Formats: sequence, C-alpha cells, structure tokens
Amino acid sequence: MEIRVLRYFMEIAREGSMTKAAERLYVSQPTLSKQMKELEEELGKKLFKRSSASVSLTDEGMLLRKRAEDILAMVDKTKEEFSTMDDITGGEVYIGCAESRLIAFLADKIKIFKESYPNFRYHLVSGNTEQVAERLDRGLIDLAVICEPPDLSKYNYIEVPDSDVWGLVVRQDHPLAAKKQITVEDLSDIELICSEQAIKADIPRWCGEKIDTLKFGGYTNLFYNGSVFVRRGLGGMLTFEGLAATGSESGLCFIPLYPRLETKLFIIWKKYQVFTPIAERLLAELRTRQKLA
Repeated sequence: MEIRVLRYFMEIAREGSMTKAAERLYVSQPTLSKQMKELEEELGKKLFKRSSASVSLTDEGMLLRKRAEDILAMVDKTKEEFSTMDDITGGEVYIGCAESRLIAFLADKIKIFKESYPNFRYHLVSGNTEQVAERLDRGLIDLAVICEPPDLSKYNYIEVPDSDVWGLVVRQDHPLAAKKQITVEDLSDIELICSEQAIKADIPRWCGEKIDTLKFGGYTNLFYNGSVFVRRGLGGMLTFEGLAATGSESGLCFIPLYPRLETKLFIIWKKYQVFTPIAERLLAELRTRQKLA
C-alpha cells in the first residue's frame, strides 16, 4: 500500500467525487479510478459506493479513512522531524491539550521560547484527556496536557502550577444564580451537562455516592459548546472556572462547588521518547523551575 495512493484515497473521500479529486490532484480521472480499483483489489474489499455523479465510502472505506488519517499524519510528522534534526533555530512540535485556563502556563512558556527560537512552530490539538493521551500513545503528538494524574508506568510529567476550580455555570436568571456556592443537594432538581471523564474521575471526589442523585442530561468534551446549550436554557453545566464566558454581558454566571473541588493539570510525554532538537529544547523550557516526576 503506497502512501501516494492513500493520499489519493483521502482526497476522493474529502471531495466525494472522482472528477473533483482528480482535478485537485492533477491526475487524470482514469488514472485515479485505476489506482482505487487496484487498492480495493489489494485489500479485498470495496471502498466506494459509486454513482453517476458522486462516490461515497462503504463501511470498509470509512475504516480505511480513519487508518489513513493516522498513517498520513505520522508520515508527515516523521518527515518534518527528520528535516529539522539539524535545525537548532526552529521546527515543529505537536501538542494535545485538554481544556483548562491553566493552558496559559504553556502559552507563556512558548512565548518566552519563541524569543530564542523564532522559527519554532507549534500545532495545538484539543480534546479531553483520553483523546489527547491516545494521540500521544500513537505517536501523533509530542506532548499532551491532561487534567488527571498520569500513568507513571507510561509517562513522565510536569505538574503545572495552580489548580482548576470546579463550579456550576447557569443562566443569570436561574434560581441558583443567587447562591454563593453550590452543594450537591442544590443540584437535585436541575439537569446537568458535564464531561464523561469528569463524571468518572472528578465529580465522585466531590460528592461520593451522591453522584447517583444527579441528573446528567448531556455530555460534552468542549465546555464552550456546553455553555451555548446552557445559555439556550438547557440546565446547568459542571465545569472549570474560566472556561465559559460568565461576564455581565454573557447572560451566564459561575458558582463554585462546596466543598471546594480542584483538578491539577499535567504536561506528559512517553517514557524513553526520542525528541527532535527543538522539542527537546521546548521541554527544557517547560521544565524550568518545575518539579519533575
């Protein structure tokens, strides 16, 4: 299976048309069709549902698309790493980030770093802890920023200073908006939005078995999107302070949980990981005055 053919396949999947894909790839349509037929023969599966005007992916084609995305991302990252092995002025680093206001620590460090390495470029990928850790394990990113203690058998880490504080985001006209703090009993009659990760790892630390009394009406891994739903009247959201806009003009307010619930942020990388020179230097900057594992 050639990388070039996988790129052809991905372009067809994106365009939904052999003709449009051929135009973008600067190859003839018969050549492109022949390459795809040979790919289907190689895999022993039909990848496309063909019609007179368009093509769509079969279930097998959808699986190949997912695998091809990872393969091509790894190929491109590897090429970039080798092209910058001798470059001490710049290069690319890929970082997966969970949502947290403490990402400001990473931004501040990178700002300082770019003063010494102006040709340095960073790629940020957002997701929850599980998603970014999975990308790290597959080698698609160099570092991951996660919101739970790392697995010390797999990762080294830096603990980010400070902690995220949990609270409830509701509309400013909600009955709970007047409260100074929120107990688990306050939430018995409200439909909640929260991340599935937090429901497993964080909220039980706050309320223990009383979590069974909470009604979760929806789940999100991006708290900004959840705040839009709250603003539209879909209950309240359990989230970190500072992730949802809660100023006077926003229509929303943030109320801290009681007892206070905090979550630490960690920057992690795989044990025995080999970094490019620029990634090694960035890690050294991140380590400055930080306690390491």
